[in-house]
Amino acid sequence: MRHRSVADLMTPTAVSVQRGTPFKEIARLLKEFDISAVPVVDESERPVGVVSEADLLRERGSGTNTAADLMTSPAVTARTEWSVVRAARVMRGRQVKRLPVVDAAGRLIGILSRSDLLQLFLRRDHAIQEEILEDVLTHTLGLSPSSLTVEVNDGLVTLSGTVSRRSLVPIVLRLCQSVDGVVDVVNRLDYEQDDVSVGAGPAAER
Repeated sequence: MRHRSVADLMTPTAVSVQRGTPFKEIARLLKEFDISAVPVVDESERPVGVVSEADLLRERGSGTNTAADLMTSPAVTARTEWSVVRAARVMRGRQVKRLPVVDAAGRLIGILSRSDLLQLFLRRDHAIQEEILEDVLTHTLGLSPSSLTVEVNDGLVTLSGTVSRRSLVPIVLRLCQSVDGVVDVVNRLDYEQDDVSVGAGPAAER
């Protein structure tokens, strides 16, 4: 089981600007390529900042004429090998809507936006079900798929059936929740042995 990587979802960068690129040229590029922001790179193609539509609107008429004046800096970047989970956490933690993606030398090679991350939730239900059955239950946990039922409807996963021990239930739920494209998990699992609370009989975890 692996999360999709930044490389899987990023948009290869076709547009970037230099520190000296003027206001009007940046505005033209945003309109021409139908993008909401553009990375600013140095002479070695390493990101030093980002100029967004919001930056242009905020500084309009203020006398700031170049990307160096307008950009939000320093650039918060991502690497291609990052999982999209890590990238999403960085976006949330740094309160940015997009991440320039860099190679091992720090050179700009792509952009990952919040809209790119939303692609995860457009995965087909069958693909999610297959990953849970094969990767999570069989390969990772060593459980028999025949003892469990996995239903997926628009990213909502419903688990039913019986596992051997009560302590397995939260593990199954956590791993299923971490599968890319899963919106939520409904738990209808029973267990044969209560290895959590002494003296409790088999019951359903709700």
